[in-house]
Amino acid sequence: MLRLSWVQPEDLLGHELRQARLDGREPSAVETRWRAAGGPDAPRTAGSSAHRASRYLRLLAEDLLDELADLPSRLADDEPTDLAAIKASCPDWPDARPDARPDAGSATGSAVRSASPSAAPFAAPPSTAPALLALEAAWLGRAAGCLLGRPVKTLPLDGVRALARATGNRQLSTWFTAKGVSEELLAQYPWNHRAAATSLAENIDGMPEDKALDRPLLGLLLLRRHGKSFTTADVARLWLEELPPGRTCAAERLAHRNLLCGIEPPHTARHRNPFREWTGALVRADVHGWTNPGDPAAAAEQAHRDAVLTHTANGVYAAMFTAAAIAAAATGTYDVHACLRTGRTVVPARSRLARAIDHAVRVAGEHGDFDKVVDELHARYAATHHWLHAVPNSALITAALTHADGDFTGSVCRAVSGGWDTGSNGATAGSVAGLLAGGPDALPAHWRAPLKNRLATTVADFDGTGFDALAHLTHLEATRP
Repeated sequence: MLRLSWVQPEDLLGHELRQARLDGREPSAVETRWRAAGGPDAPRTAGSSAHRASRYLRLLAEDLLDELADLPSRLADDEPTDLAAIKASCPDWPDARPDARPDAGSATGSAVRSASPSAAPFAAPPSTAPALLALEAAWLGRAAGCLLGRPVKTLPLDGVRALARATGNRQLSTWFTAKGVSEELLAQYPWNHRAAATSLAENIDGMPEDKALDRPLLGLLLLRRHGKSFTTADVARLWLEELPPGRTCAAERLAHRNLLCGIEPPHTARHRNPFREWTGALVRADVHGWTNPGDPAAAAEQAHRDAVLTHTANGVYAAMFTAAAIAAAATGTYDVHACLRTGRTVVPARSRLARAIDHAVRVAGEHGDFDKVVDELHARYAATHHWLHAVPNSALITAALTHADGDFTGSVCRAVSGGWDTGSNGATAGSVAGLLAGGPDALPAHWRAPLKNRLATTVADFDGTGFDALAHLTHLEATRP
């Protein structure tokens, strides 16, 4: 029996009930009807339940999904998805590219209008262009961080820690390995079945295919075809042409389904899509920061046009936050803390993500032991959020980069050691920290060597491409008039 992940209405309903509570709707009456009919909980880790539901339950789930979508939200005013409303909700929204301002070259010029605690003292130098070597380090860092997290993706935090401890790697500093791990432990915490054969220390041979690398490749392809003025409709067309539905998951798969059903963007992100605040858009954000060095506003706006195909509210903000932070890092001028503060300026001030970022920075500064930071984040989010939700994962990435002070090994290892979306979190932390490192040689050799300057993918003609070539292509888009 084929149980297609992420699309069965009876599997979506439980996720939408949780999402409703998070975004300020009251779903109790709908949930009562679902439980009374024998409706199941959402699958805990997988994208589909093990057994087919009755036709009655499936039809009921479809009706209830639509009812939930119509419920009013008390957070609607604080968490808009429309770009103009997002800007109006960000008192420190960055100015446009600073080389257009008279004070762009001055030491006191600032792209942030407010002196609020979250505001970044951002003033990029005029005519900023990213260094080729820095972009190569960013691609390499994204790959290494993703690869580190792949074997333990979907495992609970206790499992991540136990597998690291079993091989003397408890304070994570290098790749996971199966050597020395007991069969009993592996029975309790099995490696991710899609990753074990290509992502443990003993069998890494180049960068295997992963959506955390495929999505930036799609973004690069998007820019090569349409330039920075692309529209959300351009993103949709590219997906229909180049992204097979079987290579998507969660919000992306549902947006793909919606497109095939004749639903147009941005409604593709909303229609029966309970995953619209998960990490999918965040994973696509890096290329928008890499190609807008020194212009966090443009990076955020570009990320927004990409994200709204599949996501809303905090799912969109997570992408904008990441893109803006990377745009600051791409100047080679700021430390990781200033970059994160810059990212924070494009997140609506009263949103859940804004509170999560602020809390993560504060907690990371309060504890010398990162395990305590992780424990506090899990205590705050684990009971209420799915492990793929953008809010806790963005908080973990922020805490990891802050606590490691931007150091590459410290950043990727902390991001992965915190659990949740380990591969994607390691990738984003690795991208930021690699970019800040400035070049491939600044990354420790044990992270670079197994990658063999080779990436596997099904995206267009990128299979087998080297990270140096990807950096060159990214640089062309960053500097295209």
